[in-house]
Amino acid sequence: MSEMTTSKYIFSGHDSFHCRQLWLKKGFDFVQSGLLFNSEDAVVKLGVGKNMVSAIRYWLKAFNIIDNKDHPTEFGIRLFDTDTGYDPFLEDDASLWLLHYQLVKTGIASIYSIIFNEFRKEKIIFNDGSFLNYLKRIQEINHVLNFNENTVAKDFMVFVNTYKNDEGYNDVEDSYSGILSEIDLLKIIQIEYKDENGKIKKRIEYQIENNDRDKLLAQVLLFSILDNPNYGNSISLNSLEYDYNSPGSIFALNRSGLINKISEIVDKNITFTDHAGIKELQFKNKPNAFSILDKYYGK
Repeated sequence: MSEMTTSKYIFSGHDSFHCRQLWLKKGFDFVQSGLLFNSEDAVVKLGVGKNMVSAIRYWLKAFNIIDNKDHPTEFGIRLFDTDTGYDPFLEDDASLWLLHYQLVKTGIASIYSIIFNEFRKEKIIFNDGSFLNYLKRIQEINHVLNFNENTVAKDFMVFVNTYKNDEGYNDVEDSYSGILSEIDLLKIIQIEYKDENGKIKKRIEYQIENNDRDKLLAQVLLFSILDNPNYGNSISLNSLEYDYNSPGSIFALNRSGLINKISEIVDKNITFTDHAGIKELQFKNKPNAFSILDKYYGK
């Protein structure tokens, strides 16, 4: 419960709509062409209902695609620009990992930062009830924290729908599937139990376990390290594994997975040393974070 306890928590803003596959590109183009979300024709231009207009605006901010003044961010332009963008239609899994990173790091949608940085480390298998209890415990320490239980319950379901992978769902428009469903971070567990009458029932629980994350690209991991203002030229393996907004926390990486990824990024400027049992990632000349993505996407 470290850094997040000093921040303001936000559990609403999406009107219970999880972010659909095409919303970020659609919203980015809308903003880039100088249109305003509060204009009367926003509904027509975006082709969605009024509540969805505000949800799209919320998700653009949560994913760091636009800033608080509704202007495109550097990340938003580099990813979604039709002519120069890395991957405007999100065809590469690396882009989804980058969006996940931004969602957790930006902290505008508080639940993602709390779950990946704190909650899942304490509660390995969880549900909406255990998450709510966790927030109540934080509230006892941090009286600034105010939340509505119904709002949190809805936010938890939006979180689940963002990552839930409905296998066998093949609609091209993908209007119901969450934007981050394909990176397989959230595991859904069905638990059978007997109620007080001895009747067998099922309940759904969730898990985000640390593993090797074979699908995560080393370049995305390197970008997340270079993008983190708390990291200098020497970073301990412990920091990379456990710190708030570290690769280990955000990507749910175990130590062997983290070391595997690090071994892929080592070059003449980046070394991984072990002195007296202290393992450190060291940069001789620290590259610009986006230069790593420029190279990966061939820009």
